Amino acid sequence: MAQKVLIVDDEKDIVDLVRYNLEKEGFKCYSAFDGQEAIEKAKDKKPDLILMDIMMPKMDGIEACRQIKSIDALKDVFVAFLTARDEEYSELAGFDVGADDYITKPIKPRILVSRIKAILGRVKAEEIDEISVGDLVVNRNTFTVTVGGHNLVLPKKEFELLYLLASKPKKVFTRESILNKVWGTDVFVVDRTIDVHIRKIREKIGEEKIKTIKGVGYKFEG
Repeated sequence: MAQKVLIVDDEKDIVDLVRYNLEKEGFKCYSAFDGQEAIEKAKDKKPDLILMDIMMPKMDGIEACRQIKSIDALKDVFVAFLTARDEEYSELAGFDVGADDYITKPIKPRILVSRIKAILGRVKAEEIDEISVGDLVVNRNTFTVTVGGHNLVLPKKEFELLYLLASKPKKVFTRESILNKVWGTDVFVVDRTIDVHIRKIREKIGEEKIKTIKGVGYKFEG
């Protein structure tokens, strides 16, 4: 079954360009031209990914993303912002409301298609028992981690944190989402705790595999 993409932009030419290139690759595409329409279309079509501009009439992309992520049936839908705004605060705002990626204009169709395929290729951690990225293998059943064939020993929280990051390479996880997913909402943990765990993981698997996104959180580079 074809994967579904909802394209949201108030510029019809951009919507048409993106739609043409995605449909050539076999995607099923829908369109909306403002944030409010995007929410209604998302509820109706339940896309696999929403590609959304930020600056739009009626409701901007940040607010639309926030509302979409608050809907149970849509909370796991991938959202990528497609925008000409590349300031750091725009990226922070996007990740804060649950965006999965941030793609800047002008659009290069081949690169855009490649990024979308990469985003949709991310497998949710709860659906698999073993993650293999490059020379790293993380197995949730056996609670083991190997790098380049060498077995590593990780305490439980380090293992869970590594598993979370490696489950979606290139995705930026905010500090808040890491705290909620690894430590839970009922446990009080300071941000420094995450930093210490990341430092210990890096010492074991290599500094280059986990990248710090200043002011946001972390992502696994692979």
